[in-house]
Amino acid sequence: MRWRGGGLGLAAISYITIDYLREISPTWHSRLQPALWSILSLIALTRIFTYKHWSAEFRAVLPFVGSIVFLLSALLLEMLSVRSVTAVLGLDWHRNTPPLPDTGQWLLLALNEKLPQTVVDILRAHIVGLHHFLMLFIMLAFSVLFDSVKAPGFGLGARYLFTLAIGRLLRAISFASTILPSARPWCAAARFQVPGHPHRWAQKYYVPYASDANAIRQLLNKDFAYADPGTVLSDYRPDWGSMSFLIDFLRPTPTEGTSWYHLLKKAGGGCNDLLYSGHMLVAVLTAMAWTEAYGGFSSALVWLLVLHSAQREIRERHHYSVDCIVAIYVGILLWKMTGFIWSSQNLSRMKRLNMLEKIHGKLFQAAKDSDIEEVQKLLSEVELGSQQSQQGKVSNKVMWLFPLVTTISTFTIIILAFTFTSDG
Repeated sequence: MRWRGGGLGLAAISYITIDYLREISPTWHSRLQPALWSILSLIALTRIFTYKHWSAEFRAVLPFVGSIVFLLSALLLEMLSVRSVTAVLGLDWHRNTPPLPDTGQWLLLALNEKLPQTVVDILRAHIVGLHHFLMLFIMLAFSVLFDSVKAPGFGLGARYLFTLAIGRLLRAISFASTILPSARPWCAAARFQVPGHPHRWAQKYYVPYASDANAIRQLLNKDFAYADPGTVLSDYRPDWGSMSFLIDFLRPTPTEGTSWYHLLKKAGGGCNDLLYSGHMLVAVLTAMAWTEAYGGFSSALVWLLVLHSAQREIRERHHYSVDCIVAIYVGILLWKMTGFIWSSQNLSRMKRLNMLEKIHGKLFQAAKDSDIEEVQKLLSEVELGSQQSQQGKVSNKVMWLFPLVTTISTFTIIILAFTFTSDG
């Protein structure tokens, strides 16, 4: 059973359509969504013991696990950065600083006046979110069971997670380097309990020069923080033991409890403008993976969903236009750079052809001389050199347990991830 003829695309369209019923018919959504997941899960389970590439999957497990650890580390750093950039200037700055001018937002408001109302309603509709793109990628990775996508699926997953981790690290570096005001000025006060006043660093190095052009000119001339900040307001400092160095970055308050990790869990998507959009990065990586691994009409549909999500991010002021634009080209470039982890191209065949090209002269001469032994020797060298993917065979017992353990653990991780995570 091969799904190359459109089965995966049909499954993806069914998933998006049924999940959108939550907006127009919650009753049918509650009935059809469990039925769809049950059918897809049962179909996948029927293939696990007839799948021919478990040995390749086994070899790809370690890179996959390593990519998960790398991604979790990147997300931890990102959470620290999100809380830090929100807290460093205080809630008063968030309340009083207007959003940046965004021509993309202006354009969408102008189109609302020009386009037919039906088109505007489609653009406003909450068709897809972050979890949809994650699930589309999971469906893509599982389609290796049906030979719709080149094995190993863990290799594809490792590339996706590794690329996402790099993207999140670059994102954290970007938005932490320059603090930009939120497109939603009320967000920080509604979600965070940080002090109202700026951190002592900002009181010394930012506040005296924030609005006075002459002060900024003198700062440039002296290249030294010359202004007297006055009485420096201090912060609450709980006892976090060895993690007390995080106090200056997280700026806790007495009402938020005593756990530093508790503050990170509340960071979520943040409230500053976080250049670039993490949601769009996930969407673009999913579209890139889908295009390279599967292609066809369904990849065009995924890209349309990416563009729809981008305009919604801007329309609803979760991000500025620049955040979505940068996320799109960063995601494309990062995916292109990580092809060494997994590629839809048949690398083994390409390697064999390259080796044949190198020995073409010797092979031709041996055939011309009717030297059969030399011909066999040269062909054996090509075959041995291209069989790296066949090395590392494992025992039959392990290969019997591995599919079952892998399938159960993967389904469990997926359920836990979608149950306990949110906001990217």
